[in-house]
Amino acid sequence: MDKLQRMIKGKIPGEATGIEVRRSVCTICDPSGICGLDCYVKDGRIIKVEGTLENPNNGGTLCSKGAAQRQWVYHEDRLRTPLKRVGPRGSGEMKPISWTEALDAVAGNLQRLKAESGPESVVFYCGYPKQPRPFLQRLALEFGSPNYCTESSACFTAMAMSWRLDYGQMAGPDIANTKCLLVWSGNPFYASTPNARRLMDARDRGVKFIVIDPRKSPIAGIADLHLRLRPGTDGALALAMANVIISEGLYDRQFVSEWSRGFDGYRALAAEYGLERTEQITGVPAALIREAALLYATSKPAAMMPSSTPVVHHTNGVQNQRAAAALVGLTGNFDIPGGNVPQSFSWLEVSGAGFTTREHEFAMPRAWDDMPPRLGAERFPVWTRMIDQGQAMDLPRQIATGEPYPLRGMVGFGMNHRLWPDSNGLMAAVDKLDFVCVVDLFLTDTAKHADIVLPACSSVERSELRCYPQKYAILTRPVIEPLGEARSDTDIIIGLVQKLGLDDPLLNPAGSGAGGPGRGFLPNGAPDFGEVFDDALDWILQPSDVTITELKKHPAGMPVPKPLPVAFKKYEKKGFPTPSGKMEFASSLLEEQAGCSGFDPLPVYNEPRLSPVSTPDIAGEYPLVLNTGPRLPMFIHSRTFRLPWTRSLRRDAAADLDPATARNLGVAQGDRIEVSTSTGSIQVLANLTELAHPGTVHMFHDYPEADVNSLLQGDYLDPISGFPGYKAALCAVKKVAPAASPTEEVRQ
Repeated sequence: MDKLQRMIKGKIPGEATGIEVRRSVCTICDPSGICGLDCYVKDGRIIKVEGTLENPNNGGTLCSKGAAQRQWVYHEDRLRTPLKRVGPRGSGEMKPISWTEALDAVAGNLQRLKAESGPESVVFYCGYPKQPRPFLQRLALEFGSPNYCTESSACFTAMAMSWRLDYGQMAGPDIANTKCLLVWSGNPFYASTPNARRLMDARDRGVKFIVIDPRKSPIAGIADLHLRLRPGTDGALALAMANVIISEGLYDRQFVSEWSRGFDGYRALAAEYGLERTEQITGVPAALIREAALLYATSKPAAMMPSSTPVVHHTNGVQNQRAAAALVGLTGNFDIPGGNVPQSFSWLEVSGAGFTTREHEFAMPRAWDDMPPRLGAERFPVWTRMIDQGQAMDLPRQIATGEPYPLRGMVGFGMNHRLWPDSNGLMAAVDKLDFVCVVDLFLTDTAKHADIVLPACSSVERSELRCYPQKYAILTRPVIEPLGEARSDTDIIIGLVQKLGLDDPLLNPAGSGAGGPGRGFLPNGAPDFGEVFDDALDWILQPSDVTITELKKHPAGMPVPKPLPVAFKKYEKKGFPTPSGKMEFASSLLEEQAGCSGFDPLPVYNEPRLSPVSTPDIAGEYPLVLNTGPRLPMFIHSRTFRLPWTRSLRRDAAADLDPATARNLGVAQGDRIEVSTSTGSIQVLANLTELAHPGTVHMFHDYPEADVNSLLQGDYLDPISGFPGYKAALCAVKKVAPAASPTEEVRQ
């Protein structure tokens, strides 16, 4: 083997080898884990990926998902042409068709449904990736439908709502300057791996860690204090901590007196949660609750790190999260260095990137008042008041009842039906629609129910704008040509805008008609909407000093020019963006819903709707707590199940049980067990681990052969947010068959 061959085999970039390093981003974890990618390209094909060293998020590293990027991009199941259903819905029987036929079918059906039942009869949904969301929302509203929904109907948004009910805004932890970090049910080492380095750096600086989590998560392993509460009892624990802080005189009297509303009622509520009572509710020792409260209150400054979903994935989730968030204001740690600091969103709900955009104006070309009520508007009035989306968890009900009006069509980008409780029921409802179009990289189980399936690009085949809290932004360009006839999500949206003849000066600058603006064609024959996309982004970025022209000069990204300065105690000049202008222990918005169950203005604790305490009769038959969706490091929902590398890390669907619980059930490692609820049952393997909470069954969701979310009732929802109660239902476990081969008894 000569030197050149060795260089090629070693994938050394250079003119001699014909290998070029091109920069992109990995969006498998979206949006918090957008890592920079160095793609080694030879002859138009990616032969190697590494993390981009300059990227402030991942600093040259990649997680197991990002490392499997080539398996993701080049998987044999990738869709390479539009498809039309020729068999029954769900059968997957499809035939290839042209893009012209596909877009004609989509546009024709949407126009037919609009004429027959109004534009509101069509639902527009976006799951993963998240980068096309503002474009899809603009399409939906320009079409005239208020029913734009996203995967955020079950992720992140309820947590943000909770903070907004308390403070009018989100406020993230200032990890770099804090002395104590209260991590409330977050699992950043799995869910947001780029944060791991920052957290370990903080630990090395001597930052104290308090972790509240039912599981012995990786971050709990490095914590100074770990409070293992019973799932769903977060609100009681937070109120007990508040009681200690108030009774010990450790709260910030000046902040509470001058800048809060409803403190007297909150203090009386917290006083109901004495340490002994709270120990009985949560399972956390009274002494440990007190120690955690004192450490958080006396470590100045202290910050709280919430997580996107674990606290709010309960039927009492919003109130639990409000109670936890209230500790920040109570201790005077709101909007101070080292505390929780609110910063404005830049692009795709990323805060602190240092520049402002017109994303909201772009995504909202029409006012909600000019359209019929959104999906879930009557059932979830606080959601509708606070969130510029419909609540997708109400989709099965409205399809079934036709109230307040019939739903007849859907266009879904990256839609995963297994994110709904009673996921099979959701698909049964979708099958009743007249027309369904799904856009995805693969013919997923959800896509098999569509009439038209459109092939989408991966992140390395498209352009997109991303930004980071480290005052950094990147505009990617395709590092390889789209596989087959795949198109980017935004190109598909722009194509639909033009095919529908919508009067949109940004996405249809040449006016109506299918011909589009005449920008040319890509190598695979697709219309080139690159200039339309770039012009739209420039319009969105206009309030800032960030421009598309400058971003194009920096393929790996660039620091934001003239970033907005970080100010503190902004409320002293502007007040809080709440109805009262103050931090609200008693929410004005919830006060308006007086009389509705679960809408108390104070962060009142209620038991989960199903629990050993609230439903002892049901617990007699189903004695274990069912906790679905705990994150695994190699999976993000079902997105990497089909990849050999990631799937090999947990090949079989398995439920985590602590060893003591398993012994009581007569279950050993690797046994096949049945997990059942009043709704149904699935069979999985038993994984015995000390990480699991005693008496709780933890299981990752989305395994197609064992969909744990199908075991929950479709209406098992938080009344304020509509979020599913994934983290605390009731189930039973029984052994079905012994392990196929000897395995170790307990996995640490």
